[in-house]
Parts: sequence; C-alpha cells; structure tokens
Amino acid sequence: MIKLLVGLGNPGPEYEDTRHNAGWWWIDRVAQDLRANWHPERAYFGLTARTTVDGQPLWLLKPTTYMNRSGQSVAALARFFKIAPTEILVAHDELDLPPGDARLKRGGGHAGHNGLRDIHAQLGSADYWRLRLGIGHPGVKAEVANWVLRKPPAAERDAIERAIDRAARALPLLLAGDVARATAAIHTNQPPRPKPPRPAHPPTDGTDGR
Repeated sequence: MIKLLVGLGNPGPEYEDTRHNAGWWWIDRVAQDLRANWHPERAYFGLTARTTVDGQPLWLLKPTTYMNRSGQSVAALARFFKIAPTEILVAHDELDLPPGDARLKRGGGHAGHNGLRDIHAQLGSADYWRLRLGIGHPGVKAEVANWVLRKPPAAERDAIERAIDRAARALPLLLAGDVARATAAIHTNQPPRPKPPRPAHPPTDGTDGR
C-alpha cells in the first residue's frame, strides 16, 4: 500500500507555474481533495501533510530542497517512518510524454531527471512508484533546461491539468491496491466527446421523414 505521496518541484514564486513543478501541482490537488494542510518540517526538508485513508496513515510531501536534492527530503521522511520504496509514489514532470498524457509505473531508470536521480541515490533503490506527468519536449536537447523552467502556454497548462485531474481521481483506487483500474483511469487520454446533434423537428405532414 502507498504510504507516502511526493510531488517534485522547485520552491519560490519564480518557479511556481513552470513545467518542472507539475509534480507540485498534482500533490497540491491531492492535498485539497483530502483536506490535508501543509506544514513546514525542517527535519524532512519540505512541506508535509498527514491524513488517514481507510484507517491507514498517509503522508504527503513537497521537498523544498530544489529539484536536484529531492532525495534528501524523501529519504529523511521515509527512513524515520520506516516507509519502504515500494510504498512511495513520486509525481514528476515527464519530457517524453506530451501535455495531457500521464503514466503510472513502478521502478525503472531516472531518464536524466535530476529529482529522480537524487531519490534513487538517497533511497538506494529505484523500486518506487512514479506518476509521470507529460510536459512535452522542446525537440532539442540543449533547450531542455530552459524548457522545464518556463511556464507552459495556456493550452498546454490546461492539458496538464486534465492529466492531473485524472490522476487525482484515480488515487483512491491506487491506495486501495487496485493498480489495474488506477492505471487504466490515469492512462486514458481522450478528448471530450462532442455532444450528439439534436434531432430535427419531426415532420408535420404525417410522414416519418425518411
């Protein structure tokens, strides 16, 4: 069972709306849904919130160490409360997915993401859950650093928010251990179906209109 939810991002108003903070956007939405209040915790190098779901304690964490030291915060809380890597879910921005896509996975590499890289190192394990929130790729590797630290245009932000909404709504399934249904709900990325056309007024000549 997941016992710790982590959203990755950078502290400070200059980073608040940048693509690199997609993990923070998700964890803030979850805290709102769970009515959990954030508190600064120096011992865990971040903002924490604690709640209970189905009688089980659940921690929420926003590291404030800056992205490349995220593992310092995650490992500090996980070790103190004896939370195993398999009981941790980390939400983060993902260059390899377009805005609007989200993917759930457990384990794997860090793919050059500095936050995940430090979590790997500090936990000594890659065997934790990841919620990958697509932010798209600039197309040129040299532009990645600038890309993640820029605000997405409104259409992209709306797409990311839709993915965040799906993932937040699927969280109860994941916490209940229903990984298959949670994964299906998160991975579905379909545009809203158009409303069907309204039927024409019935003919008045007594025919059926055919």
